[in-house]
Amino acid sequence: MAGPRHDPSLYRDRDVVPVRRALVSVSDKAGLVPLAQTLADNGVEIVSTGSTAQSIRDAGIAVTDVAAVTGVAEMLDGRVKTLHPSIHGGLLADLRLEDHERQLQEKGIAPFELVVVNLYPFVQTVASGATGDDVVEQIDIGGPAMVRAAAKNHANVAIVVSPESYPAIIDAVTAGGTSLSQRRELAARAFAHTAAYDTAVAQWFSEGTLSSDSDLPAHLTINAERLATLRYGENSHQRAAIYTRAGGHGIAQATQLQGKEMSYNNYVDADAALRAAYDMVHPAVAIIKHANPCGIATTAPNALDPIASAHLRAHECDPVSAYGGVIAANGTVTLKMAENLKDIFTEVIVAPAFEPAALEVFKAKKNLRLLQLPDDWQQERMDVRLVSGGLLLQDADRFPDDIVSVAKNWELVSGERPDELEMENLIFAWKACRAVKSNAIVLAKGNATVGVGMGQVNRVDSCRLAVERAGDRAAGSVAASDAFFPFADGAQVLIDAGVTAIVQPGGSVRDGEVVDAARKAGVTMFFTGERHFFH
Repeated sequence: MAGPRHDPSLYRDRDVVPVRRALVSVSDKAGLVPLAQTLADNGVEIVSTGSTAQSIRDAGIAVTDVAAVTGVAEMLDGRVKTLHPSIHGGLLADLRLEDHERQLQEKGIAPFELVVVNLYPFVQTVASGATGDDVVEQIDIGGPAMVRAAAKNHANVAIVVSPESYPAIIDAVTAGGTSLSQRRELAARAFAHTAAYDTAVAQWFSEGTLSSDSDLPAHLTINAERLATLRYGENSHQRAAIYTRAGGHGIAQATQLQGKEMSYNNYVDADAALRAAYDMVHPAVAIIKHANPCGIATTAPNALDPIASAHLRAHECDPVSAYGGVIAANGTVTLKMAENLKDIFTEVIVAPAFEPAALEVFKAKKNLRLLQLPDDWQQERMDVRLVSGGLLLQDADRFPDDIVSVAKNWELVSGERPDELEMENLIFAWKACRAVKSNAIVLAKGNATVGVGMGQVNRVDSCRLAVERAGDRAAGSVAASDAFFPFADGAQVLIDAGVTAIVQPGGSVRDGEVVDAARKAGVTMFFTGERHFFH
């Protein structure tokens, strides 16, 4: 059934298009009734489908069923309802063209000036753990077709895919119509929306059809939505923004509780801090500066406040570098930890939770950014890095949950096997080393870093830096190296400083020389057979 005939002169050479007929079909009913009421109040004919039409009708608002327009009832359990010329003709007709207007009149089809559609909840269904046909039934067909048709015809039609756009549309309808610039912006969002949707569907299918010789996808598309424009990037002359991915559970989904706006560098450092803190099983804190740790520690034995204890021990590693640092905790930030930070300038603290009393203390530091992780926060399974002309994809470097059992199989190549506490300290150093930029050397005592050497272009300089920062604390510490020692000189720097044990991957052609240096000094040395470069 055709609606009122539209005068094409209303469209030609005009920026503003009045809304007289709208097609509304949404799975997300948020804000639906106020929108429909505004349309009705402004004399707009509403055409709708299924549960959307029922919701509008239940609110006492007049609505026309799609079946009344097409003359065909929904079929195949709702799989076919809007795929009809009476619908798509009204979506795709370019009313700037007399021939399109003539064809609509001949077919008795009325055009639409507004389309409000959001798609079946495919991503949410997959995230819920659904499988098989339950997921397949959430693959929308008619919805994307309507969205793309309306977006293509943005010269005549405004397409809305999110309730977030309803206020602007309500204002436009009330003011007399949508502008061309508004319709173009909505079209851009619509095409991004369907692209992300199709990518999610493709990836779901790919996960079930991966070849046996590789678990990496043959085709990779990453879709993300801009969350916020940042003041600038790493430097003030660089533009920057943060984007979120559908189904993400990371730093991008964290809630900012207080403080200045997050910067590009804040996000990079906060993510690096999380990586370091959450490598640890016990309550732990990592302090990061320029993506490198200035301190990582777990709680002291029998500490009354484990997370506050971990923070103090991490801070003691390098108090000078901790100034202006970014802190991550793998447990709730307590009042005691907040009080410990009163006189320490800190940029960001990120944690799974904050005690209310801690938040009260932090209120005095108005610029301090506090980020609370989402309840379902998790580390990424894959790492992605852009390179010119493409990107690199790899498994994230993670430690096994049973690393204590794994460590029992490390190859002891020098000295005596440590006792249980010292072995725990070596495992801590090995884990902490992964968070340090290569070449990486970590000195640790009692599950806390005391010296960190990072980012040097040769390993012996990293050893010297770690020893220099540790000072007197180097004596009696244990050391971890993220990769093998190419010569004995680096290991000798650590031995001369008084380390009692060294853990490293091994694999150098000069391993014999390195092991001989350790044996000569009576220093325990393990080969893990696995390195942890971090570039």
